[in-house]
Amino acid sequence: MRFDHDTLAQRVRFASGAAAENLAVEIKGLGASRVMVIAAEAERALARRVAAGLPVAHWHHEVAMHVPVEVAERAREEAAAHRVDALVCVGGGSTTGLAKAVALTTGLPIVAVPTTYAGSEATNVWGLTENARKTTGTDPRVLPRAIVYDASLMLTLPAALSVASGLNALAHCVDSMWAPRADPINLALAGEGIRALRVGLPLVAADPGDLEGREHALYGAYLAAVAFASAGSGLHHKICHVLGGMFDLPHAQTHAVVLPHVLAFNAPAAPDAERRVAAALDAESATEGLARLRARLDAPRALRDYGMAESGIVPAAEAILAVVPTGNPTAVTLDGITRLLHAAWEGAEPR
Repeated sequence: MRFDHDTLAQRVRFASGAAAENLAVEIKGLGASRVMVIAAEAERALARRVAAGLPVAHWHHEVAMHVPVEVAERAREEAAAHRVDALVCVGGGSTTGLAKAVALTTGLPIVAVPTTYAGSEATNVWGLTENARKTTGTDPRVLPRAIVYDASLMLTLPAALSVASGLNALAHCVDSMWAPRADPINLALAGEGIRALRVGLPLVAADPGDLEGREHALYGAYLAAVAFASAGSGLHHKICHVLGGMFDLPHAQTHAVVLPHVLAFNAPAAPDAERRVAAALDAESATEGLARLRARLDAPRALRDYGMAESGIVPAAEAILAVVPTGNPTAVTLDGITRLLHAAWEGAEPR
């Protein structure tokens, strides 16, 4: 056994019902006196409640999917105008992504308060979209200094969005099995992440107000993100980044739709990863286990349901082919990616 593994330096505070208290402790520890709170309009009231005790210099509510460059620029300008010395993001992946975009050029520290299972808060990955093209990269400046996890903040997250977001987290685990920097530690984290999500997501789908299910799912999403941050982007994430940037598709739902197709595409050529995923899903095979879980969750099925036109399949396949990560278990061809995308577009069974 021989590998190199990086563990990102970050504090995690995990406690249901303690978001405001833990957030205040983290901001005090930073010595911040002029905080910028970033939260989408839908999270405005929640953010005001969670950050009520902070020295807030500016509340910023312009958030957009995939972090358009122009939205990031306006947020950066606001941070400068209000002489901000720390960032707090309260929300899902788009909100965290915007905070990262500000930190990327300013070096401001971030404390993240997630309200979905996106996982961006535990990675040093940033993404910006310009002219229908999403660019991603890694930078230590964008890694939040601390994460404040509070499962009670997710009790009002609708079941359908919870399912999509949770399957996005599961995709982090699966991709970490064969991503460019996959190692035994990533595999262990990803396997436990899958198990926790398998337990938690059906509880959440059955009763969105079930705190136990929320905690399992949130714990699993964190492990998924840590594995992904170390292992890097595999084929699944490259596909979803291209689709999101080109067609402005909803992030979580896109990942939920594409995941079973990438798993079916790669699993036959990655028997060890396949066995690990199957075991974590408590199934005879990885594809069967994922199909069973998705059926229980009534998961998103087709890209066309979210606005992608069939005419976009070929140009998307061509763009994906240019960014395929090295070492993918199955050889990637234009024909293979085109067939995969068409199946995901129409909601066909994975092949």
